[in-house]
Amino acid sequence: MAIHEECGVFGVYSKEITNVADIVYYGLFSLQHRGQESCGIVVNDDGVFASHKDLGLVSEVMTHDVMEKFPKGRIAVGHVRYGTTGGNERRNCQPIEINHKKGRLALAHNGNISNAAVLRDELEEDGAIFHTSSDTEIIAYLVTRERLKKPSIEEAIASAVKRLDGAFSLCFMSPTKMIAVRDSNGFRPLCYGVFPDGGYVVASESCAINAVGARFVRDIVPGEMLVFNEDGMKSITDLCGTKERSSCIFENIYFARPDSVIDGVSVHDSRIKAGRILAKNAPVEADVVVGVPDSGLDAALGFSLESGIPYGIGMIKNKYIGRTFIAPESAGRTRLVQMKLAPVVSTVKDKRVVLIDDSIVRGTTSREIIEMIREAGAKEIHMRISAPAFLNPCYYGTDIDSREKLIAVSHSTEEICKMIGADTLAYLPVESLKELANTDKICTACFTGKYPTKIFGDTRKDRFDKKLSEL
Repeated sequence: MAIHEECGVFGVYSKEITNVADIVYYGLFSLQHRGQESCGIVVNDDGVFASHKDLGLVSEVMTHDVMEKFPKGRIAVGHVRYGTTGGNERRNCQPIEINHKKGRLALAHNGNISNAAVLRDELEEDGAIFHTSSDTEIIAYLVTRERLKKPSIEEAIASAVKRLDGAFSLCFMSPTKMIAVRDSNGFRPLCYGVFPDGGYVVASESCAINAVGARFVRDIVPGEMLVFNEDGMKSITDLCGTKERSSCIFENIYFARPDSVIDGVSVHDSRIKAGRILAKNAPVEADVVVGVPDSGLDAALGFSLESGIPYGIGMIKNKYIGRTFIAPESAGRTRLVQMKLAPVVSTVKDKRVVLIDDSIVRGTTSREIIEMIREAGAKEIHMRISAPAFLNPCYYGTDIDSREKLIAVSHSTEEICKMIGADTLAYLPVESLKELANTDKICTACFTGKYPTKIFGDTRKDRFDKKLSEL
């Protein structure tokens, strides 16, 4: 699987002064699947911000020594990142921190601003100087500019986000408040919960709320702003309903953790349903159903339940391989996918195997997985994909920014089947996607090309990483 989601955000507002950095640490650890390039935590120590950000996994960056240096406080925000705008550099780590005339601000962002290039050109013409190549800094600049004119931070944010197109689930921290905002389309998830003592937590997914001992309350409504301060929580809904809801369906298919609930729908149940739909629409005679770890497992179970074909553990994932795995020079003789996945021979040998995965992007990984299972003795391999074929780039928070990277753009299903070495291949029908989310208010642009927002100018991931020769 070669698709990556941009990031995860997490914020804490405590009723008492406590080790809020520790709470954010556990929250980010639960959101690690959303981004493995970098992470950061910012703690509000009575109006003074203390932070640490760097490239790496949460456990690598937030070491014991680092965590001990964080002061106690009442508010903290954190972020895990996989960059969809801007390179993998320390300067692009979040949360972004701003010092301005009226105080301080920290911002964590999940999503991708589709009109970022237009806004950045406008701001630079007006004298703005940018220090990162991330679209998140554009949001921070707009909010800061508005804050100088508005009487409160929430009014400044409300004014600034009206300029934004695309996906943004945001968590802000000011000296006295934590503020969460979800874009009016609701592209990316964002939810909140409460602690037993009355404190609050905001997270990209409900799994992170559960992980820190808080109680999940609800998803933040598209367009809604929640303001947390010493008076409690206030909901501002002025921007709700101003755009048609279009939540990313790939959150249900792949991005989110199975134990999360997004917009009232269990991610696990969505994937079970996808497997059932595949079994109905693309049945096959087989002996065992196998899922590619991790995101193909639930759909494989659904396929098994619907078809009556036994479910089997046919592949094992090496849980100790992460972004820090460095291949030796001899890696050319050993496929890297074999370091991450291994077939269970007793499950697949002499069997007709239904192999379930969440997507095919370039086809390389699928081909290598199928080769492994054949080498383990499988007689037949019938590939089933719990999503439709990718035909279009995404501008709302994944790293597919061009059609050239998508195998289904230039090859038919039959051709792809032959290229990856499967006996048969079938995708989830596009028209069934609404069943996964229990609504038709979803974004299917990567499958259908029907974008919910206007797409502006240059949309490349590295559009703000210009070389001197390009200036």
